[in-house]
Amino acid sequence: MNSIGKLFLASVSAAAIATPAFAQDANQSSEQALSDASATDNAIIVTARRRDENVQEVPIVINTVTAEKIADLNLRDFEDVENIVPGLELSSQGFSGGGSIRGVAFDTRVSGNNASLEFYLNDTPMNGNAILQQMYDIGQIEVLRGPQGTLRGRASPSGSLTVTTRKPDLYEAGGTVSLTANDIGTQNINGGVGVPIIEGVLAVRAAGIYDVGDANEVRTSSAQALDKRDPYDRSIGGRFSAVLQPTDWLLLEGMYQVQDTRSRVFTQVESANIADPSQPTSPVFISGKDRLSIEDAPTRLDQKFDTFTWKAQLSGAGQNLIYVGNYRKTKVFTFGDDDNANAFPGFEFGQVTDSRSTNEAHELRLQNESRLFDMVDYVVGVFHQKNNADTVLDSQTLVTLPPFLGGGVATVSHTPILRPGTSKETSAFGNLTFHIGDALEVSGGLRYIDYKSDSQLLVSGVNIVDEQLKDDKLIYTGSVNYFVNPDVMVYASLGTSYRPGPTAIGDFSIIKSDLQRSFTTLPPETSTSYEVGVKSTLMGGRLRFNLAGYYQKFKNYPYRSGGNGVFYQTFSAVRDATGAVIGVSPSVDDFNFVAAVPVEVKGVEGEISFDVTPDWSFNLNASYSDGQIKNGLIPCNDLDQDGVPDVLTSAPTLQQVQDAYGSDNVGACNVSLRSGFQSPFAATAQSEYRFPITDGTNAFARGLFSYYGKSKNDPSNQFDDISGYGLLNLYAGLRGADGGWELSAYAKNILDTFRVLNREGTPTVTNFRELQPPTFRTVVAKSTSSTYRQIDVTAPREFGVTFRTSFGSR
Repeated sequence: MNSIGKLFLASVSAAAIATPAFAQDANQSSEQALSDASATDNAIIVTARRRDENVQEVPIVINTVTAEKIADLNLRDFEDVENIVPGLELSSQGFSGGGSIRGVAFDTRVSGNNASLEFYLNDTPMNGNAILQQMYDIGQIEVLRGPQGTLRGRASPSGSLTVTTRKPDLYEAGGTVSLTANDIGTQNINGGVGVPIIEGVLAVRAAGIYDVGDANEVRTSSAQALDKRDPYDRSIGGRFSAVLQPTDWLLLEGMYQVQDTRSRVFTQVESANIADPSQPTSPVFISGKDRLSIEDAPTRLDQKFDTFTWKAQLSGAGQNLIYVGNYRKTKVFTFGDDDNANAFPGFEFGQVTDSRSTNEAHELRLQNESRLFDMVDYVVGVFHQKNNADTVLDSQTLVTLPPFLGGGVATVSHTPILRPGTSKETSAFGNLTFHIGDALEVSGGLRYIDYKSDSQLLVSGVNIVDEQLKDDKLIYTGSVNYFVNPDVMVYASLGTSYRPGPTAIGDFSIIKSDLQRSFTTLPPETSTSYEVGVKSTLMGGRLRFNLAGYYQKFKNYPYRSGGNGVFYQTFSAVRDATGAVIGVSPSVDDFNFVAAVPVEVKGVEGEISFDVTPDWSFNLNASYSDGQIKNGLIPCNDLDQDGVPDVLTSAPTLQQVQDAYGSDNVGACNVSLRSGFQSPFAATAQSEYRFPITDGTNAFARGLFSYYGKSKNDPSNQFDDISGYGLLNLYAGLRGADGGWELSAYAKNILDTFRVLNREGTPTVTNFRELQPPTFRTVVAKSTSSTYRQIDVTAPREFGVTFRTSFGSR
């Protein structure tokens, strides 16, 4: 890290010295004309500090994704944003969703855990899964890096992602319609239209999307599959928004959005002996490029989100009193196949999840519009959020006849699981920024958080988790930034953060040890971050060069084991066909337990953006983040009890687990290793060249190259290491000189780059129960492995065409 830091500092110094000199060469006059135009055209306005500011004047690292960028790069799914923001990782799975940045992760199976990256829609906090859907009619996305919490919503340790939808124009009608089709089955139509009802007073806007495609492109190879249809996903959404400004001192905004998505996907596998030659040969050879599964039944997911957001603003005497809020209702239904090894072809059993939740948030804040005493900006406010979630699961366990009776299916035992929960967070916050002269700014903020939660976990009517959490915390942030000259700013910042202790969902054993509970219910997390950086806008706005370095230390960071997870002893009630309990059965299962560990993260982030000519632009973003657990106790596979995580190539037997862990049920190891599984280094390069071909038509060519460095992924999995790779997207087309229409062809991953991004450490396993003679009222746990292992791979090459037309205010 020291050598990297020195290299970047040298680059900063060189840029600061050499660039002004370069700007004063013989071509100064022509360049000055270009600079004058660029200084205005290239300014990116953000609301990171709850007011409109030039991004280059805000002392934090901010990645902006504008509406134009979304359209230009054909970003349809919200998770595509990570392809242009290095170090950002987004994930939408099941009934949750979230993201990570700066080397710390958020796992969607950890209930009650505030995301390490908080999400906001129209200035109000929002569940990640409600955001991470298909994108349409978006105004701007801002990714704010570093601890957040004294200026908006909830505290988050690694950053915030804010989304602003397009708002109605009070004075001019306008709209946009976009249509996309490609060679892998995608059909997407989206757009929005706004109309002023009373000019200058009332305007409305309606927007919508219809998107259908082939999901992950993975098909099943099972001859006895119950569902042989192709993978499928469909998203339908609509949004209605209104703006009312009856007087200069009152502004009212409101939005209602509904999103309905459905998907049917198979889990991809490859032959296990590809990565491990010691594994037996599979009956049918499957490689990652085949995009095949062995499942008989796909994972099914139905989601519906109803979301309301609103805003009221009173203005007077140079001050603004602002109230923002939201209400969201979510319905999620999923089915996941548990016959991962396809041990029972033509038969379906798994886990059914039905989750219903409501969420509401309210924030009232007072902030200045005109600077106090010509030197002070302030924001003070109160915040309240309440979340109610009720989840009903049906965990299905297959019970078979003994081998001498044919070993066929006897029954399916259903274990009802209820997960009700409520959480409330109330906080007060304030932030002051002092502008001392023309060059120096000093800022500081506080937030007091009062958090309460009440949750239960009932398995077969037995309450195995009943916890009430009450906690309070004071967090703070501070920064100082100095303008060396009007074009160069240096800054240093300090920030703390807090997250309530989460609960890991997935261990439904009705008998748990204390050690086991410590890996499912965790204490609160705290962190402290230090950052220094420089932001420069040179050559009259044509060149931007930004660089930041940071160090962050976590206490009780929720680290989740990767890969297949950790094998442990679980206990479940077994029922007969009538539903009567016929015994309690121990068995071996695997789960991605979570541990509270100390973590230190070091990183560097940089950006260079250059308008080479009025028609040619270039942008380069890079991120490096190294997160390390420092002697933390984590759940692990440790069958030999040497305190070092085992590298397993097959699932252990129940006897092995019992012999190794006894009444603890699960293993534990003290480790010092990487805290995250994504690549430490990532970079993106974007470029566009434009030229006129007629008086009213321009042609363009664009490119996007995303690079991901090598990664060791899960340290306990010797088969999931990834070498560095890059994905190249190309775009070309025609557009109207006024930007009113555009026709483009694109190729994503044009070089058809292929990588296995994640490979499970052991082959897929199916767990079941076997009836035992002579009474056939007792069972023993059984499992069988396949000759395949689960994998995730890069997206396939995609060719497509997009047509977009706009009019009026758009």
